[in-house]
Amino acid sequence: MTPEVVRTNAIREKRRRAVVSQQLTVTCSSRSALKGQSPAVLWFTGLSGAGKSTIANLVDVRLLELKKHTYLIDGDNVRCGLNSDLGFSDGDRAENIRRVGEVAKLMADAGLIVIVALISPLTVDRKIVRDMMETCKFLEIFVDTPFEECARRDPKGLYAKAIRGEIKNFTGLDSPYQTPSRPDIHLRTIGASPDELSRQVEQYIQRQGII
Repeated sequence: MTPEVVRTNAIREKRRRAVVSQQLTVTCSSRSALKGQSPAVLWFTGLSGAGKSTIANLVDVRLLELKKHTYLIDGDNVRCGLNSDLGFSDGDRAENIRRVGEVAKLMADAGLIVIVALISPLTVDRKIVRDMMETCKFLEIFVDTPFEECARRDPKGLYAKAIRGEIKNFTGLDSPYQTPSRPDIHLRTIGASPDELSRQVEQYIQRQGII
């Protein structure tokens, strides 16, 4: 953890100690019972171009067809709004993930099934988000696509720019991606279609009693 991140966490903890949370009458369990589902956060992690957004979107569509209440948080979309003030330093990346985690937590507390597609490259940051979740299940879903395949696909032209040196701190190239050691769901994309992989996720959350 960089000194910048340590300082930010220390300031945040000091502020947190000065605040007492307000107890509310309507609970997560009452909201989720109304919706007929269990709240959960489905956290898709993987390299840029791995297929996270594509698979997450298909899962969202499937759950809508089942009349489940969901919301999809996509990492690129969040950086266009809520996190548009953040760059790609270690500190900004950690803050990007923290903010998304906090938003996902609030949405899950509303009884939703929250689907997140975010590179989230470091194990420590993914664990911090997992530990945030108090009233819902958190499922880490590793979209496993080799770097070479992601670079070949390069749907947004980012790998070409990074290799030319036009983008710095690019995950998998000059910034690390730490592979999940024990993801809740491991999706291997080589040899499987996005539709097949989305069905794997749907079947898993059915077994978990989320839907």
